[in-house]
Amino acid sequence: MKIGILGWGSLLWEEGPEFEQRHDRWELDGPTLKLEFSRVSKKTRLGALTLVIDEDHGTATRVAWCLSKRTSVDDAACDLRCREGTTLENIERIIVPQAAASETPGAASNPIAAWAQSKKLEAIVWTALKSNFKEKAGQPFTTEAAVSYLKTLTPEGKAKAAEYIWRAPAFVNTPLRSALETEPWFAKAGSEAKS
Repeated sequence: MKIGILGWGSLLWEEGPEFEQRHDRWELDGPTLKLEFSRVSKKTRLGALTLVIDEDHGTATRVAWCLSKRTSVDDAACDLRCREGTTLENIERIIVPQAAASETPGAASNPIAAWAQSKKLEAIVWTALKSNFKEKAGQPFTTEAAVSYLKTLTPEGKAKAAEYIWRAPAFVNTPLRSALETEPWFAKAGSEAKS
């Protein structure tokens, strides 16, 4: 089975040797998805905002992808789950219909399935964490609310937030990223996180 893995955040830049051995190199011509830094990550990133598919606030972005070296979609999903430190419920997977998108009901309306068909992939897996900004920050997500939220983080949290956003792939260009790049505290935290 030919299985693709989608990525747009730390999968592309943060080392995970065991996961890296289980896929080929990243390509930059994946499907277009709506992404934003709208998930509060408490575990390892100290409250930093991380990238998720966000249909309400995201910016259309062509994401990266790679081929899994696995032949089972369940194995590929487990690899991604382990790398992301999450549960299988947060790993989405689809088996791609092999008929042309025009012949498969609903396939044309699913950008991932339609893209996968064009690449002749049989299955796709990706991290499907949701935005939790409203629950964690206590207000609806807006660029202004997210900038204000990040300013409340501890210095270590700000450094983690800056590192994550600065290291996100260049193809990720959201309103929040653009707004933060003009913030003096953010540039300082970013340079400290990189040193």
